[in-house]
Amino acid sequence: MKLKLWQKLWLLFAVIWLVVSGLNIGTILAFADESEWGKAVRPAILAFAVPALLYVIGLGWQAWKRRSGSEPE
Repeated sequence: MKLKLWQKLWLLFAVIWLVVSGLNIGTILAFADESEWGKAVRPAILAFAVPALLYVIGLGWQAWKRRSGSEPE
């Protein structure tokens, strides 16, 4: 399977994003009291939502470019 440039860049971004998010979540859990562990929920959701949203945007962009005829198959 041949990946397009935007997919390779997205994959690189997603890996970096997940590593940084994991470090952020780990830091919150390590230094917060057990009653404050809820603070890690938002970063955990964003850790997966942001790359997924960007991939959907990339797919939409690719479909739009293909429909407009400016991108070869």
